[in-house]
Amino acid sequence: MKKIKTYDELDIFITKFMSKWGITFLRYSLGIIYIWFGILKPFGLSPAQELVENTVYWFENPKTFVPILGWWEVVIGLTMCIKPLIRVSIFLLFIQMPGTFLPLILLPEVCFNNFPFGLTLEGQYIIKNLIIISAALVVGSTVRNK
Repeated sequence: MKKIKTYDELDIFITKFMSKWGITFLRYSLGIIYIWFGILKPFGLSPAQELVENTVYWFENPKTFVPILGWWEVVIGLTMCIKPLIRVSIFLLFIQMPGTFLPLILLPEVCFNNFPFGLTLEGQYIIKNLIIISAALVVGSTVRNK
């Protein structure tokens, strides 16, 4: 390994490392998050269970929707971790993602303690999905790279 002598050389080394590994770490991070959050739902361990059930009130039995959503998220996570399946993951993610924002519209009293900026913990949980969308866009932009 080359000895680093100057700040500029250190900066080049660090940015090359980030360029080489950043997308891979991002992809696996998304995968792990989706698998982790998803697998909690079928086993009734998700802190978002009640929020999801209250959001999909039009289903005959909202409790049956939560495990289905959980397995959907597990599939998103697994396909995100398998490079040839990233397109599948991105497709499933972008079908699922609009539903995650529904509580902001259907249950504002649960998501806001001071509308429109004072978010509750549930509201913060939902808004963090903007980062997930951005990360998915970045990962998705690499599917044609060799």
